[in-house]
Amino acid sequence: MNLAEGVQIVSFGILAAMMIGTALGVVLLPNIVHSAFLLAGVFVSISGLYILLNADFVAAAQILVYVGAVNVLILFAIMLVNKQENFAKLPGRLIRKVSTAVVCFGLFALLGTMVLVTPWSLDTTSPAVINTVVSLGEHFFSDYLLPFELASVLLLMAMVGAIILARRDLIPESVARQETVTTSLTLPERPRELATLSGNEQQD
Repeated sequence: MNLAEGVQIVSFGILAAMMIGTALGVVLLPNIVHSAFLLAGVFVSISGLYILLNADFVAAAQILVYVGAVNVLILFAIMLVNKQENFAKLPGRLIRKVSTAVVCFGLFALLGTMVLVTPWSLDTTSPAVINTVVSLGEHFFSDYLLPFELASVLLLMAMVGAIILARRDLIPESVARQETVTTSLTLPERPRELATLSGNEQQD
């Protein structure tokens, strides 16, 4: 193991620890604003992993799209909604917990199977990709056209959902009443109608 491999292993460990810690903070913290900020840390750590894989364009797109757009949109939606509701137990809570646990276990089993089945050996015989943007464009519009279009529809649905959540159906109208207080040092203001009448009488 040379120096470059050691730096890569240390960087991978730091980024993995950062990603796991921020992801746990997103799930466990009670304040939703803090969770949204920690979600940006998850996205940044993922972009660092892309840099270790020599995917410079994907890392830059990760920061620009997810950190600069999606995460900011989530923060705007949270701050615009700002609804405070009292905690109330929902009916069928146990069924929801069990269904959530089943879905999470299924996703974990699927990802674990993909990790175990995928061959992770590095192929040194294949030529290195010089221009990653051209290669990604070719794959997006040939092999992965359907997932690319589905991702665009999903982003559109997320944007419409954020707009619906941010829209307030009932805006309380607070009418500020200003009371004029007259003291001995200030004279009450004369009404404009009386002032104009007195001015016309003086002219006559």
